[in-house]
Amino acid sequence: MAPAARARMGRLEPDDIYEYTGVLDVALSPDGDRIAFVATEFDPEKDRRRNSVFVVPTDGSRDPYRLTRASEANDPVWGPNGERLGFLAARETDVALTVGPDEDEANDGGEGEPADDDAENGDEPKPQVWVFDLVRGGDARQVTDREEGVRAFDFGPHGERIVFDARDPTDEQSEKLAERRDDGPIEIERLNHKANGVGWLDDVTSYLFVADVASRESHRLDDASGSGSMEALSGLQPAWGPNDRIAFLANYEDDAEDAAAYDVYTIDPDGEERNRVTDGDHFCTAPAWSPDGDRLAFVARDPPMNWYRPAEVYVADSDGFRSVSASVDRTVALQAGPSWRDEETLLVPIGDEGRTRLLRCHADGTPAERVFDAQEDGQNVDGFDATAGGAAAALSTSDQPANVYALDGLDDAQRLSALNDGLVDDYDLPAHERISFENGDGEEIPGVVFLPPGFDPEESAPRPTVARIHGGPMSYDTPGFDFTNAVLANAGYVVCCVNYRGSTSYGGDFSERLRGSRGELESDDVVSGVEALVDRGWADPDRLFCTGFSYGGITSAHIAVRENPFAAIAPEHGIYDFYSNFGTDDNHLWHEDEFGLPWENLDTYRDISSITRVDEVDTPMLITAGEEDWRCPPTQAEQLYLSVKKQGVPAKLVVYQNEHHNVGDPERAIHRLETLLDWFKQHGGERQ
Repeated sequence: MAPAARARMGRLEPDDIYEYTGVLDVALSPDGDRIAFVATEFDPEKDRRRNSVFVVPTDGSRDPYRLTRASEANDPVWGPNGERLGFLAARETDVALTVGPDEDEANDGGEGEPADDDAENGDEPKPQVWVFDLVRGGDARQVTDREEGVRAFDFGPHGERIVFDARDPTDEQSEKLAERRDDGPIEIERLNHKANGVGWLDDVTSYLFVADVASRESHRLDDASGSGSMEALSGLQPAWGPNDRIAFLANYEDDAEDAAAYDVYTIDPDGEERNRVTDGDHFCTAPAWSPDGDRLAFVARDPPMNWYRPAEVYVADSDGFRSVSASVDRTVALQAGPSWRDEETLLVPIGDEGRTRLLRCHADGTPAERVFDAQEDGQNVDGFDATAGGAAAALSTSDQPANVYALDGLDDAQRLSALNDGLVDDYDLPAHERISFENGDGEEIPGVVFLPPGFDPEESAPRPTVARIHGGPMSYDTPGFDFTNAVLANAGYVVCCVNYRGSTSYGGDFSERLRGSRGELESDDVVSGVEALVDRGWADPDRLFCTGFSYGGITSAHIAVRENPFAAIAPEHGIYDFYSNFGTDDNHLWHEDEFGLPWENLDTYRDISSITRVDEVDTPMLITAGEEDWRCPPTQAEQLYLSVKKQGVPAKLVVYQNEHHNVGDPERAIHRLETLLDWFKQHGGERQ
């Protein structure tokens, strides 16, 4: 669409988030005929995100149809013959578990009501496993009923049993948990005492359980227990293979609480013969069995805490385990895992030159190769799954939010959904340009720029510009759709997203350049990127702004303490004093691995902390935090705010109550965007 035509459309505003639908999990049925996916929508009445499971046939013969309506649903998993579809949901208890044993009771009524904050026991329902019988029809049937809920599950080889991961408190532990909920004291003796999104930890052990889908009866696998520093966040991630072995993740070494290694184990469904697959030197995730059960694939990093190095796909068999993706020097995409196409071939999403695309790996170690050439340069893979029956993906571009696609032989993509057509038709969604520029050290640095409506790079006058810095730093910006970028562009800003040194998707060397340092390299890259846009005539040098979330907040603050061209800066949910932060977040193992212990390396911790040079700040700062953020605690924002304010520099502090390391609920997400726009406008920006 020509810039002039784009400019006649409506302007996307922060509260238009209620019209936006995102795509989360994508799960392809074993025969490749259907795709289950989770759509996340925003409920203005409840002020909550709502996740629902949809199913769509891959031949495009029907539109997607919604399987779940009233309550949260996540993590769809197909049974091995495609006749059952399970998912996790926090719903009111299945009526069959409360009124009697009649099996038909569970299939006659409508879906349970959404979790109610004022439920009779004062607690919201916990996530449980629910299963649809897609042959018989009817509502989903609750299979588990665990006091602390269920974190993950998988079907057995015949679909008649499931394995699931759940906490299993003793009677004494249950009493202590009840006391905590009633504002009792928090007592902890373990090394890792908190985790973002989880909260204060405890000594309750998680186990794998095997349950019969029909009878709901279950038994615990005592030798498959959760253990290790990463267990609270990663879980056991059970995967039940066709060989009737169950793979899972744990660390049973003596130093498990003080180490980042996470091993792959296998065990029989009766709890016998636990075997370790890996060697204690890797951080492993996403186990996946080959179709015949002879091989086990997983994602791993080596060494465990060097997050800058690419995560690779490994395959284990009777001869040991080996990387099958190392030949491409690219990282497996965040939270992605391998999918088997046949006994010898796997597909996995990777970060590659500032976008997520697909890689084909070979179990015998043959060099991997990039596939799906039909993917456009500006198109990003936001979700993916594959089986012997085919492949499915969620794909997006800067001006087209994610939709679900069937990938025909990896040569073409058939769109199966129209989740955001109203948004596309009614609003100006930004075009993008890829850029590269020279930083202060003379190196070429890549980036993606999102353009405001009507902006012509060849003819338009310079525009106000926002440098938006990605988190991680082991992450990367892509041309895929991002609601925040779209809102900023619609407000009239050029949005500059720099993949600074330390970003992944450009190989291990580029990413590892940041290891052991903070502030100088990445802040130089961001400033150089904005200055390059000034030189091109895209950016107005008198109206430059900067913001970033998480590691982007850290970098924003480092930019503020150096000479910079910005009229206002907004660090969001960052860390500014690494010394005082140590032990207050859930990242102490990472910081120790990279910088040592603070009392042994005081100078290092001072050098990487922007707070030690805060007397050099003269740029107005908007500083935000989540009240319950255990990744970048709110005390960090308080320190930076007070230190800046004491010097008479204009500053504002915003703390989002009841939020973790995100801003998730709609009203808070809208407030965040409105506050950013107002802050930039107050300091010379604009808001069209």
